[in-house]
Amino acid sequence: MQDQTMRPREHKIACVTADSIAAELEIQPGDVLLSVNGVQIADVFDYQYQIHEEYLTVVIRKQDGEEWELEIEKEYDEDLGIEFESGLMDDYRTCSNHCIFCFIDQMPPGMRKTLYVKDDDARLSFLQGNYITLTNMKDEDIERVIRYKLAPVNISVQAMNPDLRCKMLRNRFAGQALSKMRRLYEAGIEMNGQIVLCKGINDGQELERSIRELTAYIPKMQSVSVVPVGLTRYREGLYPLEPFTQADARTVLEMIHKWQAYCMKRWGIHFVHASDEWYLLADAPLPKADSYDGYVQLENGVGMIRLLLDEFREAVEAAEVMETADQKPLVYKQGRLSAATGLLAAPLLRKLADEFMRRFPGREIKVFPIRNDFFGEQITVAGLLTGHDLLEQLKGQDLGSCLLLPCSLLRSGEEVFLDDLTVTELKNALQVKIVIVNSNGQDLFDAFFEE
Repeated sequence: MQDQTMRPREHKIACVTADSIAAELEIQPGDVLLSVNGVQIADVFDYQYQIHEEYLTVVIRKQDGEEWELEIEKEYDEDLGIEFESGLMDDYRTCSNHCIFCFIDQMPPGMRKTLYVKDDDARLSFLQGNYITLTNMKDEDIERVIRYKLAPVNISVQAMNPDLRCKMLRNRFAGQALSKMRRLYEAGIEMNGQIVLCKGINDGQELERSIRELTAYIPKMQSVSVVPVGLTRYREGLYPLEPFTQADARTVLEMIHKWQAYCMKRWGIHFVHASDEWYLLADAPLPKADSYDGYVQLENGVGMIRLLLDEFREAVEAAEVMETADQKPLVYKQGRLSAATGLLAAPLLRKLADEFMRRFPGREIKVFPIRNDFFGEQITVAGLLTGHDLLEQLKGQDLGSCLLLPCSLLRSGEEVFLDDLTVTELKNALQVKIVIVNSNGQDLFDAFFEE
């Protein structure tokens, strides 16, 4: 959301949907959109806002340089059928902070360039659920969010103490940026918050203060998640941070549960949520499903394990109902298969595998917890494992008829691990069939059946 006087006003068309309005008007890939209703389009939100009309005037420059002015009559919500070279129709806005906990700063050299991109773009918060710090948003950016009702806006809060936030983000404007939440709240824009907790920095009394002050934005602030900082072994020269201990995790959970009880009594929502890592680190029981307020922060690692457990057990119960109705046992593959995941989720996966094997004898499921040698053993989530760590720790093992891997290991939409090793390369090296399992309980149950 840059200053519109500085941006280019042309947007190259990459694709035209067959049988769409654009196809009927002979708009083609390679043509350039110049304006809609006399407005030069800044980004995808300008475009979507302008085309939601029944009568449009669209100016297109053809590849031979000729300009076409097209008058279009359509249904109000009908799309033109145009896709642009950039889904955002603009350059992505990168981060202007130098956060003491930034994971990208802890990446080793030599990886693909996209892994080093630090985005901090409010439009991606709306489109993809990314969390933003608000530090590079100008007044006109906030006004556009309000005008276009871009909600929810996901905000990396970290601390409500302005001075501490400046220290954590290493940006002298970071504390001042907190006031933008008040503007969004007053305009009725829904928000979610995130606090990356750093030991001895924004925990304890500072966490208490942050939660307390964020409750002032309920109900427009729908939820706040608290997640522990991720620390890799590539921290030379970076701000000194320590990992949380089991005792620390229990202290954090005690505070969060206290605030959940308060918020539930006053507003009818739990509001503040601990990510799953805290419960695993504390060796504490997971909350019940209704504690997650509809899993509003699922993509932030809040409630993923509870949902997986419940879905898996529902799948088992459904299979039992089917057996009873058909009056015959389910047919499933006998013999061994294997599953690999990060150290954090391995005990849960082993527990579900044991439940499955007790219910369906003759099926053997071997779970392999994979140590993160690439980033360091303190990184225990599956999504940050590399193909080579899988290869080194699984080679020579009896993997059975197939190897199950979670989809979080792969680059979105592709069969490529973080270190650019492909699924095919891993399969060939291990000489085993590989099945990628989606992150829900039914898919895991089906995978155990090898369906």
